[in-house]
Amino acid sequence: MIRSILALGIAGTIAAFSANAFAGPTIKLGHVDPAEWQTSKKGAAGIIFKNIVEGETDISVELFPAKSLGNEGDLVQQVQEGTTHMAIVSGAMAKICKPVDVLNIPYTFSSPTIAWDVLDGPFGKELGAFCLEKTGLRTLAYGETGFRNFTNNVREIKSPKDMKGLKFRVQPIPLYVEMVKGLGGEPTPIAWSELPNALSTGVVDGQENPVGVIYNNNLHKLQKYLVLDGHVYAADFIVINDEFFQSLPDSDKAIINKAARIAGTMGRAIQQYNTAEGVTKVAADGMAVHSPTAAEMAEFKKLAQPAVKKWLAEELGDDASWITKLDAAVAEASK
Repeated sequence: MIRSILALGIAGTIAAFSANAFAGPTIKLGHVDPAEWQTSKKGAAGIIFKNIVEGETDISVELFPAKSLGNEGDLVQQVQEGTTHMAIVSGAMAKICKPVDVLNIPYTFSSPTIAWDVLDGPFGKELGAFCLEKTGLRTLAYGETGFRNFTNNVREIKSPKDMKGLKFRVQPIPLYVEMVKGLGGEPTPIAWSELPNALSTGVVDGQENPVGVIYNNNLHKLQKYLVLDGHVYAADFIVINDEFFQSLPDSDKAIINKAARIAGTMGRAIQQYNTAEGVTKVAADGMAVHSPTAAEMAEFKKLAQPAVKKWLAEELGDDASWITKLDAAVAEASK
């Protein structure tokens, strides 16, 4: 009898807890990467964010990976409108907050740790505050998409002169067009979905992407040569609708901020792992991999940066000071 009463009591407590465990609001979080944390930096970031927030608050987090809510442009619009609460995006941020483009200036970051120091420091906070005012999106933390590298099917690239005459697929972004032009290559803007066919048919000789993307999408099977020049470091932005964020109690805000920072760190770790593993795997599959010397890197930087900075300064107009702000932040972090 006593056992029955205890059992009923325990069952009632569990039922009550289950009913009230997520009595608070639900956060809808979208991104375009696969859901699997082992290979997806955004997937890993989303999962750990969900677990921390649900474990420490009465908020529930609903994840929408793999473009289930649309592409990055769709996501930032939805978060601005409040139909989705959060997103993890990369390239789309520069479209709604133009100074973000300074992060794409080639050969700005010589290592991931310098990029992390810059983004997690005063520069990243100031950029986040600027974008918040312009867009209504609060940048909670930064993750990582990784360093982009050139591949091609024609010859090994050790210096910019080796790029002369080669046709490279680039994202349909003017900054990338200017970068490849500056290096002597022939930029060809092509949508991501059309890239495998463009490589297979010889429409382009090469392309540029992080190593993990190259390996996980089998691009190394369509290309012979990889140069680890790391021309652009791509960051993920973990953003939230600020009106929604401000509606939450301070205790929940603090946990969301903490969870986002840990999520960004998790995304960086997964991307670093995928890069390290990817280099080994593409080489094992027969790809020729070249890691440039410091002198070779200086050649790439000398040609690519001035062309892009000149173009970007004209694009930014009154906001061109973000270029010098970034240079100063990188110099400080490099110490």
